[in-house]
Amino acid sequence: MKNPYPIKFSPVLKEKIWGGEKLKNVLHKNCFSNNVGESWELSGVNGDISVVSNGALKGTLLKNLIEDFKEDLVGSAVYKKFGNTFPLLFKFIDANDDLSIQLHPNDELAQKRHNSFGKTEMWYVVDADKQSKLYVGFDKQYTKDQYLSKFNNGEILEMVNDVEVAKGDVFFIETGTVHAIGKGVLIAEIQQTSDLTYRIFDWNRTDDNGISRELHTDLALDAFDFSKTQIEKISYQNKSNQAENLVTCEYFTTNKLNIKGNFKKELSKCDSFVVYMCVEGSGSITIGTNITEFVKGETILIPAIVNEVEIKGSAELLEVYID
Repeated sequence: MKNPYPIKFSPVLKEKIWGGEKLKNVLHKNCFSNNVGESWELSGVNGDISVVSNGALKGTLLKNLIEDFKEDLVGSAVYKKFGNTFPLLFKFIDANDDLSIQLHPNDELAQKRHNSFGKTEMWYVVDADKQSKLYVGFDKQYTKDQYLSKFNNGEILEMVNDVEVAKGDVFFIETGTVHAIGKGVLIAEIQQTSDLTYRIFDWNRTDDNGISRELHTDLALDAFDFSKTQIEKISYQNKSNQAENLVTCEYFTTNKLNIKGNFKKELSKCDSFVVYMCVEGSGSITIGTNITEFVKGETILIPAIVNEVEIKGSAELLEVYID
């Protein structure tokens, strides 16, 4: 890969029954309606593959970038494991109403049932209305029989732990964990490349035609990890100009960068692409002589061949790579 630069992509916007206007009003996305719920920032999911929006590679599909540049783009270990499949999916999600109570299958079950990856994910709260909530885990440990008894009695909400959240809160959601984003929350989501969701409760709502969304009651039973109870908020300090770890798992590592002025980040030890999601402020990323400016709500891919970036500005970034 000659002359690598910070790569941006055109967001894939998705209308949702629970979507709102924060993607447009807070993150300045070019939304086509007033209920856009998701902005897929960087996606290798078939049917929704991201397209480069800047520089010499503008107009190129993400999958074609990987095919053309291989290890130079994603890293040798990543390419060896995933080939031409981009392994992570990056989103901003606006919950103008409560999302369904749901969970995701692990790799083994997802492969067996859907020929797909599982869906381990994390959330970073970009914005939240007062008293907004996330639903994360059960309030205590249940057996499958106990769960079914309460579920069949319409008491599922009595089992689910909810927590009020504020801007900057972070949660790690492993597969098999019951969860939902609550009304009034705007989040950045980092996850495995998968669009698998088992919906178990949807607040008894219907669409404009009076039709309820499909529930996945039976599929969910074998996907639950009933040992997962209350999921605690991840604590971290917000120090300037240093990488603070938020999540480290087998699928991705996420750090928080609070940029003040000028910050140089060494990437030579990282055999992976690096992605920066701007969750506050603005600035620029420089690779050699290539400078790419960014603002809140934008997502940038740094090719694995890059050894160092220089970040300038006043901004809060999520830094993501595969370790």
